Amino acid sequence: MVLADLGRRINAALAQINKEPVIDAKVLDALLKEICHALLEADVNVRLVGNLRNNVKNAVKIQDLAAGINKRKVIQKAVLDELCRLVEPGAEAFKPKKGAKNIIMFVGLQGSGKTTTCTKLAYHYQRKGWKVCLVCADTFRAGAFDQLKQNATKAKIPYYGSYTETDPVQIAHEGVEKFKKEGFEIIIVDTSGRHKQEAELFEEMIQISTVVNPDNTIFVMDATIGQAAEAQSRAFHEATKIGSIIITKMDGHAKGGGAISAVAATHSPIIFIGTGEHIHDLERFEPRRFVQKMLGMGDISGLMETVQDLKLDQNKNLMKNLEQGIFTIRDMYEQFQNISKMGPLSKMMQMMPGMSEMSLEGSDELGAQRIKRLMTIMDSMSELELDSDGKIFHQNQNRILRVAMGSGTSVREVEELLVQHKGFQGMVKKFGGNKGLLKGMGPGMDGKMSPQQMQQKMAQMQRMLPRGMPGMNNIMRQMMGGGGGGGGGGLGGMPDLSQMQNMMKQMGLGGMPNMGNRR
Repeated sequence: MVLADLGRRINAALAQINKEPVIDAKVLDALLKEICHALLEADVNVRLVGNLRNNVKNAVKIQDLAAGINKRKVIQKAVLDELCRLVEPGAEAFKPKKGAKNIIMFVGLQGSGKTTTCTKLAYHYQRKGWKVCLVCADTFRAGAFDQLKQNATKAKIPYYGSYTETDPVQIAHEGVEKFKKEGFEIIIVDTSGRHKQEAELFEEMIQISTVVNPDNTIFVMDATIGQAAEAQSRAFHEATKIGSIIITKMDGHAKGGGAISAVAATHSPIIFIGTGEHIHDLERFEPRRFVQKMLGMGDISGLMETVQDLKLDQNKNLMKNLEQGIFTIRDMYEQFQNISKMGPLSKMMQMMPGMSEMSLEGSDELGAQRIKRLMTIMDSMSELELDSDGKIFHQNQNRILRVAMGSGTSVREVEELLVQHKGFQGMVKKFGGNKGLLKGMGPGMDGKMSPQQMQQKMAQMQRMLPRGMPGMNNIMRQMMGGGGGGGGGGLGGMPDLSQMQNMMKQMGLGGMPNMGNRR
């Protein structure tokens, strides 16, 4: 993501203090100098960087700390708190009311990704069970309605627009009234992109706002515009009273600190960040979660939320099988479906503690293609074969040939799938059952384990992984190290293992398919 390099630099600076034999004012000054330098290079406002430096020094007061206090932990906590404060505007974000007519109006600069973000937000609410629709009131940009229509159709979201009506105020009014009568709970209105110097377009935006009377006006901001964001956001806020912010293009390599800090300075809460072009590339923004993820600490709660939104825990047969240590071919098929629903592999890995350092370039496309091919093979299996443990194929080799011909693949590929299933099956037997690894890791533990117990459990998990899963072995090693190449330094730490266990069970143990090259 856009601030990944900033996160690495701050984490490296924090890791450095673990190597210092004595923590004194000189060490603290050196740490703050490096962090401030990294923030300034990321285009964060100079005044805000200065405030962060002073606040950390005031919070730590290293000369007053008692001898027995862990100064490293005090400094790390102070830095984390101030980084969170940097992106926390102190204003509560709008929350739609269930059963009511919630009208959300989108505004922003041209080219900020506003229309795409409209669909992403609609899809986000739709996934959570809301009755959502879209209204295209952008008549300025050629093809705007076609784009929204295409996106909405793909996401199966009702939409309204016109090829003949040229008045955006009229379109907005008609669309909103139509969907109100039809009982929609969230009505999202897309408007033309505009600049603060375009007085005519700004007046049009004010007219649309007056007609539809939005409950929340969202300003969509491109992360690449840097410190120009402050002037733009203030101009929009004065015209339409912005209620929330969505920052887009956070998957690029440009400086994003300016946009974030400028938004925080206007006291408008950031509610989501766009991290890609796909419909699921929209992440709910929470300051602490954002900073933790930026620093490579992961976002297990975000991953858990994705699992719950997609209702991956509602397959009762799969859960029953897992508890008994059983893993059929159908279970593996459903697990692959779950992984596909969760979005790109790289996005999932960023939510895992210590995984931000791993290079996953090219793995998203490779992984998606591999999963699709494996599922095609399983689509050619009979009900009996899918519900089996795989032995049925070894008892009758003609079944392998039939599945290969039916799926348009080779016998070797079918055999590779069966070998992979056998590996998963062995892992599930060790995890599940009365003597499995998951026994004793449930709610009764209250989510608490000593670091030694966590280390032992992680080591056991790593030993249980099938040999054909090098990616997962890397993940376990990263997690056991508590956050990547800094030797456990920085703010990295062991994840809450009870959360991990719960998430893995909901996902079907979270076993990842072999993304590597076929031999």
